[in-house]
Amino acid sequence: MREGEKMDILLESGTNELEIIEFHVGSQPLGINVQKLKEIISFDESNLTAIPESDPAMLGTLLLRGETIPLIDLKKHLKQRQSEEQSEEERPVVLVCEFNHRTNGFKIDGVNQIHRVSWSDVEPIAPFINQFKPRFTGSIHIEEREILILDLEHIVGEFDPESVLGESEPHDDSEAATENPAQRQQLKVLMAEDSSIIRSGIKKVLHKAGFDGLEVFVDGDECYRRVLQLKAEADADGEDIKQRLNLIISDIEMPKMDGLTLCRKVKEELGYKHIPVLLFSSLINPPMEIKCDSVGADGYAAKPEIAKLIGMMDSFCGITPEQTLPG
Repeated sequence: MREGEKMDILLESGTNELEIIEFHVGSQPLGINVQKLKEIISFDESNLTAIPESDPAMLGTLLLRGETIPLIDLKKHLKQRQSEEQSEEERPVVLVCEFNHRTNGFKIDGVNQIHRVSWSDVEPIAPFINQFKPRFTGSIHIEEREILILDLEHIVGEFDPESVLGESEPHDDSEAATENPAQRQQLKVLMAEDSSIIRSGIKKVLHKAGFDGLEVFVDGDECYRRVLQLKAEADADGEDIKQRLNLIISDIEMPKMDGLTLCRKVKEELGYKHIPVLLFSSLINPPMEIKCDSVGADGYAAKPEIAKLIGMMDSFCGITPEQTLPG
């Protein structure tokens, strides 16, 4: 078995590991999850079509093998200065990324290398900084460099609010989002999501849909510690955990503990196979669905498919349209 195959198996099994690709804009080292990267190409301005009166950071659309994708200049968007150490021979490249069932290009100054790390080594963005809606979800210290992990969903959402659940009132006209079954109000739901802007958006939609018993956490580790607390309380009272917890929703990529690891711990280590765990992530695609299944996830949906998520929540908690309040 090749080393790459061994690595894939480890990453699929919920071991809290990930690969990040390190790159730079100006002098700032940045990183993203390799799972979002489709390819790296040289920047060719002749393949670029500018969009009149657009944001300066939105360079336009890039022609890529007969298809066009939006191209964002990360240096302009993040307002990074040119590195004084950058070689004149260094040429910009484009990270072609796929998430939320969309493909986007990001122009950067150069790529460094890929690192295999643990989510436990990724530090979340401090709550004080989070209030300013930063475009980062965490940071990691590697070889004397502080690498900031980019929140690509947040960045794309600044150009196309409809593509993600944002801080503004999330838009969803489906009946699943607007119905308010009485039984939803009684459910005890835990949710883990590291992006502050997406976390706020999901919370608004679920509260509007009637999920009053929702508790939110900034990463999988916080959420898992809450599960352990509920377990201890239930055990002390001789109750089934279902009396205190009905369902868990989790993002996949998060500092400290990712969603795959959270799901595996709940299902395997605690043995709570009867507690539904739904993964709600921009990374959902056929290969990721296999990973979700391997750790025992009960369902999964890609952001921003909030109506699908609510439908699954109702289904796994036994809520039917007949139980909907008139309204």
